Amino acid sequence: MARRASRNSSSTGPLTKRSTQPALPVGPIETDSGSVELVPDRDDPRALTVMINGVPSSFIDLDDPRNVGFEYMDIMCAVLDHTRTGPLDVVHLGAAGCAMARSIDATRPGSRQIGIDIDARLIELARTWFDLPRSPRLRLRAGDARAQLATLPAASADVVIRDVFAGDTTPAHLLTVEFVGDVLRVLRPGGIYLINCADRPPLDGARSEVATLRTALQAALDSVPDSGAGPATDARGEIGVVSEPALLKSRRYGNLVLVLVAPSRPEAGAPEPGDGVLGSAALGRALRTLAVPAQLLHTDPETTKFAGQARVLRDVVQST
Repeated sequence: MARRASRNSSSTGPLTKRSTQPALPVGPIETDSGSVELVPDRDDPRALTVMINGVPSSFIDLDDPRNVGFEYMDIMCAVLDHTRTGPLDVVHLGAAGCAMARSIDATRPGSRQIGIDIDARLIELARTWFDLPRSPRLRLRAGDARAQLATLPAASADVVIRDVFAGDTTPAHLLTVEFVGDVLRVLRPGGIYLINCADRPPLDGARSEVATLRTALQAALDSVPDSGAGPATDARGEIGVVSEPALLKSRRYGNLVLVLVAPSRPEAGAPEPGDGVLGSAALGRALRTLAVPAQLLHTDPETTKFAGQARVLRDVVQST
């Protein structure tokens, strides 16, 4: 589902200090949804791949929480580094080993995070093995991602990250317009929704997800209250698609990062945003200079072309 990459982060912030290191298990451990196994890196025994039901799901560097290990997580970190400043309120849908949560806690002191995972036993083990930040820095909840998201207050998060898989696919109820609408409800204006989308040529799943994001974003823009100067045409949102060029050209299986920037209005007197949050030159450079260089599609023509005629995903309405 994801491949190792070394992150050379430019982020600043203290490293998480470890307490006494518990003994880590050898071999698979039973969890509520199957099994988890910690596989040490061949070159560094203090670095581990968390295998859930045989699938690589997190990379944990016990000595450096900034090292998230996987290419798609490097991309997510780069997007956050160049779109948001200071501490963040973050919701992680799919906690696994909490690699992203550890990184954000280390690089952005004062952040408050919620990690949600369907597997209560896995959460308990990760808390024990990896000396995760304690509440309120990181609260962990067991349950279905969509059901737990629905309990969160409106406009309570700066970032929502979806990294949920059953095997190598994301559950269908986490892909729909209605689900994205609830993500936008939870995000503050200008907040960031980051999606780990695994797909294979011809990227039908990723194209449908982008078409779905576009539909959900337009619905959110249409519902923005009138600012008093006519229709709410000054509200803006953005969509991005990020991955290595070969994957964007449908040449192999891999992970794309989809980005949705929640609608917001520019502050009074602010200049026009030009290429928007995702079009900054700094972000483009950061993505191109990752260990595995990545390409960003972010303009409306680019995301329209990528989505093509893909089907918009909606909740299935049960007939009575």
